[in-house]
Amino acid sequence: VPERVVHARGAGAHGKFVTKKSMKKYTIANFLQEEGTETEVFARFSTVIHGQHSPETLRDPRGFSVKFYTEEGNYDFVGNNLPVFFIRDAIKFPDVIHSLKPDPRTNIQDGNRYWDFFSLSPEATTMIMYLFSDEGTPASYREIRGSSVHAFKWINEEGKTVYVKLRWI
Repeated sequence: VPERVVHARGAGAHGKFVTKKSMKKYTIANFLQEEGTETEVFARFSTVIHGQHSPETLRDPRGFSVKFYTEEGNYDFVGNNLPVFFIRDAIKFPDVIHSLKPDPRTNIQDGNRYWDFFSLSPEATTMIMYLFSDEGTPASYREIRGSSVHAFKWINEEGKTVYVKLRWI
């Protein structure tokens, strides 16, 4: 079986999410309505760029996904440990991944390829700053502060749209 292109190495855990505060004014999602509601979840944490056999100490964003098993069906959140993302335009996703992946012949990142992409993508500057801070090499998955990769469009009980960006602490 070929290795996944991104998020190849990971670890997962089952658990429970407990709603600590009602989110009624933001969403009609049933599992977020009442304080104390418990929802079964599965979370997967991973490194983003480097492969299954790379060291955990490499400078690499950490990704995660959380699947909520709700009465209304499965609800998925994806995120990274950094509060921003490299790109705004999804068409650039293959380019950012190719720029960051190690050379398959040497298994070393190519600085020319890496910095060429980022010099042409000024929107990535903030992500690069976070990546080269201590957050680029977290001590463990337990130590990461998670952020949703994108904003979510929720509908509240009045039928109004509410945009949210999630933070996991």
